[in-house]
Amino acid sequence: MKSDLGADDSSLFEGLCQFMWVQGEPLPLIFDLDNEIYTQHGITLAALKHLEEIGLVTFAAHGFVKKKLGKHTRLFYCGRPTKIGFPNDENNQLDLGFICLTEQGKALVNTFNVAHNQAFYEYVISRWFQQGFVLSSIQVDQR
Repeated sequence: MKSDLGADDSSLFEGLCQFMWVQGEPLPLIFDLDNEIYTQHGITLAALKHLEEIGLVTFAAHGFVKKKLGKHTRLFYCGRPTKIGFPNDENNQLDLGFICLTEQGKALVNTFNVAHNQAFYEYVISRWFQQGFVLSSIQVDQR
């Protein structure tokens, strides 16, 4: 399926892959389209609209939210688990940003080598901390 993409589209999607967290399925966390954490890697509004046109993502200006989460949830970034503790015992929600992957996009993610982006990881952790979430992350040495 990766071979179905042209070189430019493949490069663009591979750039997007570094912003994937996983909770059962890959979740691209794109929160601020003007933030250089994204733009320096080519992830802009125009790029996301293009990925939507070729069927890999769905874009929503109002964003996506994962709802009805319990007191705790766990997400993974490049294999690293991060536990999030929410303020309420139930009915918590997590902002997922402006895009979600289509079924075609989800299938394609697994064909790319996902680059770990430490600055992005810290950006997301900081964002969640500022929202009042209690965070714990187990740093796994995978060497």
